[in-house]
Amino acid sequence: MTTTAAREQTALLHRVAAQASLAPSVHNTQPWRFRITPTTFELRANRERRLHVLDPTSRQLLISCGCALFNARVALAAERKSFVVERFPDPNDPDLLARLTVADHRAPWTPLVRLEPAIARRHTNRREFFEREVPEEIQWELSNAAAQENATLVALETREARNTAARLLQEADAAENDNPAYLAELREWTTSIATRRDGVTSRSFPMESREPNDVPIRDFGVKVSGQMSPVRDSDAEQCLMILGTVEDGPYAWLRAGEALQRLWLEATRLDYVAGLITQVIEVKRTRKQLRAELGLPFYPHLLLRIGQAAPNVPTNRRPIEDLVEVVDS
Repeated sequence: MTTTAAREQTALLHRVAAQASLAPSVHNTQPWRFRITPTTFELRANRERRLHVLDPTSRQLLISCGCALFNARVALAAERKSFVVERFPDPNDPDLLARLTVADHRAPWTPLVRLEPAIARRHTNRREFFEREVPEEIQWELSNAAAQENATLVALETREARNTAARLLQEADAAENDNPAYLAELREWTTSIATRRDGVTSRSFPMESREPNDVPIRDFGVKVSGQMSPVRDSDAEQCLMILGTVEDGPYAWLRAGEALQRLWLEATRLDYVAGLITQVIEVKRTRKQLRAELGLPFYPHLLLRIGQAAPNVPTNRRPIEDLVEVVDS
């Protein structure tokens, strides 16, 4: 590769890193680093940004990083670059989550290309959804998107299933809010400072619900003590879906993140938004109960609310210079 070609390729991979950095992450921790050469893009975990109380096993960290990995794949596909993905390529380096090696030849169009415009538009909805049903064909599109990444996305269609999920969510939410360490960690990652580049800003906190019902939403209510504000709930009739994989462990969590981002970008492309509900997964007891009581043939990693809603404020991002290491060869 000539010096000019190497410089151009490095610049391209720097743009890929910028797209990857727009991925969602638990509490907007942005727990990733990127290392690029003229021919490779590496995704690395930043364990210093792990939530030690909420995420002791790094499940949520790896799901977040999987979302960043999928963004990188989409960005390369949009550039018509051929590439090979290696996940956990070095068993002696567990923080090296993925390596994308870029080939010289031009790649054909793939369905990933149409998702690229959605990367910048995608956002997490932590507020109320419009009272509109999500058509079955939209649910099918999202389930199919997850399946393309070897994950499963199913809707909670029956009243019994929704009541079970709601009960376990309430139990998990209560358990977390009884833990002073959890509340302290929550305070650390919430902010009203507009210039802060990570954490969840108060501008995106849930507003008061019109009516209380079944499904608690983490509202980051830290006005006084750091404890959650009184119950903020999700419409029990809205579209609730569970994402999971047939295996459990770090590789599966990374793949679950790729599946999450694929279905999320697909939803964005179709003018739908998503909100995540993870408390029931974060508490070990309720995570096991959710799988057992719903008879799920897979390991659940998160619940999603899908629907349409008013535009939300954009999430602040860390400077790309803090995330990228460029190596000449």
